[in-house]
Amino acid sequence: MPTSAVHLAVALDGAGWHPAAWRAGGARPAELLTPRYWVELVQEAEQGLLDFVTIDDALTVQSARRGVPDDRVDRVRGRLDAVLVAARVAPTTSRIGVVPVATTTHTEPFHVSKAIATLDYVSAGRAGVQVRVSGTRLEAGQFGRRVVPELDLRAGTLDDPVARQVITELFDEAADYVEVVRRLWDSWEDDAEIREVATGRFVDRDKLHAIDFEGRWFRVRGPSITPRPPQGQPLVTALAHATIPYRLAARQADAVFVTPRDRGDVRRIVAEVRAEEAGVGRQLAPLRIFADLVVFLDDEPGAAAARKDHLDALDGGTYRSDASVFTGTPAELVELLLSWQAEGLTGFRLRPGTQPYDLEGITRRLVPHLQERGAFRDHYDEGTLRSRLGLGRPANRYAAV
Repeated sequence: MPTSAVHLAVALDGAGWHPAAWRAGGARPAELLTPRYWVELVQEAEQGLLDFVTIDDALTVQSARRGVPDDRVDRVRGRLDAVLVAARVAPTTSRIGVVPVATTTHTEPFHVSKAIATLDYVSAGRAGVQVRVSGTRLEAGQFGRRVVPELDLRAGTLDDPVARQVITELFDEAADYVEVVRRLWDSWEDDAEIREVATGRFVDRDKLHAIDFEGRWFRVRGPSITPRPPQGQPLVTALAHATIPYRLAARQADAVFVTPRDRGDVRRIVAEVRAEEAGVGRQLAPLRIFADLVVFLDDEPGAAAARKDHLDALDGGTYRSDASVFTGTPAELVELLLSWQAEGLTGFRLRPGTQPYDLEGITRRLVPHLQERGAFRDHYDEGTLRSRLGLGRPANRYAAV
């Protein structure tokens, strides 16, 4: 791939990101909870040579308002566990990265660490995780272990000092969570397993390490029960809309998903993310920055917008998202992507408005346009998900130098 090439990922969720996507022509609502549906989506993404897919998840049933239950019966409700879906689809693919969402609030880092390490083995080095913070009472109520003030992390609540403190603590907790996960991935040295039948030694106990992490939220001794993953450290990603989550990404992530509205916004966000990296004294490789876009694609001008308008009418209101919503042709989207990339982006995570239609629009129509411009690969190179993004395999922090 040329150095100016675009990296592309897709975010998969239910029938698509539009709430009425399940009613679109070609949708498969009866199959949303079947393995075949998810396998075929990810295989389609791999046919398009995409870098990776993310699989969305949450700790409560979907709702029209974040953190507030609703009584709507005309939208998709219910989903499968993202990590388990990833483990199911990974063996049916061979190149594409698989990155499920895992919520850091209310869950235990030990469990997520071994689950993603296992996924990295199942996928032969193509695993990652998208860490997500939970700031709603609704999700807290699923566990009953803490009281969380009602906050909207996407709104202007950061002007309130109390809300700002709560949100800061949630993201500080997430940073410690990822630190524990990363240490557990390193708790086995790469050559800890000896497997010497003649001597009867399967493991070198001196190469298993207690991480002895003690912080405000976690006390974890270690080591993990799962040997060090094939990538050493599977890809850690996070979605971020503002300074506090940018800081989490700068401290602990390998890649961050951001939500600019235009080219100037891209420039501003990239500058802020880089400033946060400098501010935290980042030791990891520079963050890979992906811009999120919800996309509706059709070859005929105006057709994608008309299709979205039809879905809006079915849903009873105009669909809006935390990310910019694009309706247009693949050629028009190429121009937007390349202009935004010039402002310092690594690539894009596209959210198909409907599935499988807009996913196929990405893989079968957008990708060929990018290839014609010399801006996208025409084959997969060998290697792990980390290596595809230009990230080396990290040294084990506990191994003797």
